Formats: sequence, structure tokens, C-alpha cells
Amino acid sequence: MNFIHIGAGAGDLDPSSNFRDGFSEYVKKNKSKNKKIFLVEANPKNIKKLRESWKKYKAVKILNYAIIPNKFKKKKIKLFYSENDAPHYQLLSSNIDHIKRYFPISKIKYIFAKTLKIKNLLEKNFKNIQIESLSIDVEGADFDIMMDINLKKFNIINVSIEYLHLTKIQKKKILNKFLENGYSYNGFGVDHNNIDWLFTKKKSKWNDLIARILPYIHRIHYKRVNRILKKL
Repeated sequence: MNFIHIGAGAGDLDPSSNFRDGFSEYVKKNKSKNKKIFLVEANPKNIKKLRESWKKYKAVKILNYAIIPNKFKKKKIKLFYSENDAPHYQLLSSNIDHIKRYFPISKIKYIFAKTLKIKNLLEKNFKNIQIESLSIDVEGADFDIMMDINLKKFNIINVSIEYLHLTKIQKKKILNKFLENGYSYNGFGVDHNNIDWLFTKKKSKWNDLIARILPYIHRIHYKRVNRILKKL
């Protein structure tokens, strides 16, 4: 079973998140004896912690890249972060306003990270290979990266994507992309704070019908929607 996390941070070793990471918890609880874990993280300072977080697992590959949309051409990208987000600076974004939104009075710094197009990541490592779970958490670039993934070309069973920063229009477009490619909304994704949507490669007319209302309601109502789905 292949598990991919784009935007892996420091795994479950960041004290600022109470040593919790939804992807880590999800994969480590999975009972498969044939797990292959693929982690991508832009911040080089987090690579050591990622290795430590996954040291008990043999089939782990860690890449130090910023995953970018296919149209992006530069080999490096400028990523901003807040001094107050120490020690692992999980909030890393190419959009400085995205950082200021969460740290309005903090000093903002930046790094330059090597880039890798989402198409190249998948083609090089997962061509004709089934992916059990893909988790995307790239602080504001989630929409562009997700829209660049060819869901017919790559066999991805489950996709967990952060919805927190999506506009109403972006939510509608992402929902349409999944529904048109044989996926159904399946509740919250892997993030332990319930800020991810989960889409599973199967068709459920009821799930699809209910999912259509998600862009029009506040996220505080998502729990109620997901409870309805579980009863169906």
C-alpha cells in the first residue's frame, strides 16, 4: 500500500501541534504489512524530524521539495514563514498574506525551496502504481495542485485535501473534478483537526448529492453533514 503526504511538516514530532499529525496517525494505525510511505516537505529544517518520526518503518522515502502546479517554471520558489511559528514553521507559503493572516504582528522571514511539479512527482514514482492515499496540505496552493492532477491517469484510491483556504468557486470546481472522475465525498480527511475533505474512488449517489451543498454552507456544519452520510 502506497501512502503519500505532500506538505509533511515535522510529522508527529512538532510540539506546537501537541505532537499530533493526522497523516502519521492514519498510516501508523493502518494494519497493512506492506506499507510504502512517501513524504514531501519543502522546509529543509523538518527533514531530520521526519526521518526520526518514521524511523521504525523500512519503506519510507522523504523528498525535500516544494510541490508546485505544472505551469510553474522556476527551479526554486520563495516561501514565507513567521518567526512565531517556531520550532518547525509548519505554516510555509509562497503567499506572504497567507502567513500574515495567522501571524499579523509577527516578523515574516523567507526561504528558497527547490521545486518539483506535481505531474513529475507522480509520473516518476507512481506510474501504473496504485496509491492508497494521497494527502495534500500545501498552505494555499492546494487548489492549483489538485486541479493539475490527472485522476484518470493515476490510480489514487483516497484523496485528502485541505479545504480551509478554498473559496466557494474553488470548492465547487474541486467537487466537480472528483465527481466527474468517479470519486465520491467521504467525510473528513486525515487531518486531526477536521480541516480536510476525503474523496474515495467509488460512486455513491447519496454522497454526491449531499456533497453539492458543501460550498454553500459554513464549515461548522460539516460535522452534521458527515453524520448524515454515515447513516446512509
